[in-house]
Amino acid sequence: MQDNTTIARPYARAIFELAQEENTLQEWSDLLKLLSEIVIDPDMRKVISSPRVSSEQLLQIISEVMDNRLDSLGQNFIKVLIDANRLRLVPFISDLFEKRRAEAEGRVDIKVLTAYELEAQQSTQLSDVMGKRLGKKVNISATIDESLIGGIIIRAGDTVIDSSLRGRLNTLRNQLIG
Repeated sequence: MQDNTTIARPYARAIFELAQEENTLQEWSDLLKLLSEIVIDPDMRKVISSPRVSSEQLLQIISEVMDNRLDSLGQNFIKVLIDANRLRLVPFISDLFEKRRAEAEGRVDIKVLTAYELEAQQSTQLSDVMGKRLGKKVNISATIDESLIGGIIIRAGDTVIDSSLRGRLNTLRNQLIG
């Protein structure tokens, strides 16, 4: 069985290319985020998986939940996903779309784990340093994890920088044991 991300990739690529051509990246981004929320809703998941609901009915239900904000391209996209039984992949498609969009716009989202809340100055400084290192505009989302004891863990895509006290202690322990 193929990985969901692998299956979602061609859909995300097609929508991204279309959105880029038509200069509607933000609109598609918003649509995919909203559609993701709809698809992961437990009640909607029951409706989506019900054999009693036809493709046309499902498209109508989703359109109504979205307050009829779908243009013809949006409706066609959802219809293609419904017909291919791929509606459950929308969160993956949305994630891949956002990664392509960030790359095209020259920005990167980094996740930061800290033992304590970052001050505004620290956040700005970290953003500047990581922006220079990665050569992109940086958006930081910080989360507090008191188990780090002190320091910080930075995740930018596949890159992980662990300068937490917990990480240093684990490294020391491994050096002593191994």
